[in-house]
Amino acid sequence: MISKKMQDALNEQINKEFYSAYMYLAMSAYCNNLGFQGFAHWMRMQFEEESLHVTKMYDYILGQGGTIQLKAIEQPPEEYGSPLEVFEETLRHEQYVTGLIHKLMDLAVEEHDYATQTFLQWFVTEQVEEEATVNDIVAPLRMVGNDKGGLMMIDQQLKARGTPTPLAN
Repeated sequence: MISKKMQDALNEQINKEFYSAYMYLAMSAYCNNLGFQGFAHWMRMQFEEESLHVTKMYDYILGQGGTIQLKAIEQPPEEYGSPLEVFEETLRHEQYVTGLIHKLMDLAVEEHDYATQTFLQWFVTEQVEEEATVNDIVAPLRMVGNDKGGLMMIDQQLKARGTPTPLAN
């Protein structure tokens, strides 16, 4: 059984994961409005991945005998300036989420909650991958700047991102 403190912290993280999904959907719409279908697709896939993260945490809390408490989701920005700014914000956001996951792990360690530590290890690993993936997109975006040809090339590459697969518990 999960402690009330851990349950509350995970419920708060669910809210943050919902915000992440919401933010990526807003970024997808922004990129779509700019005519960058590849950037929009990548962000839409990121929205779906974050939604899967929500479900994973939701199921974990319920599986541990906890109670779900869904809270209002903050409205994300609608404008970003450029595809580079979208991905720089994405990187900042993923780094923020990494910090949140680390705080959850700290709490699980403090509470000697080995089941939650094991559960959260997946998210720790996932965040390493998330940050690396976004860094791999930010670097070439910084190189091409506002060059339309370079942006279109990156846009085409981002169209290749596949649909996230459901997460195993």
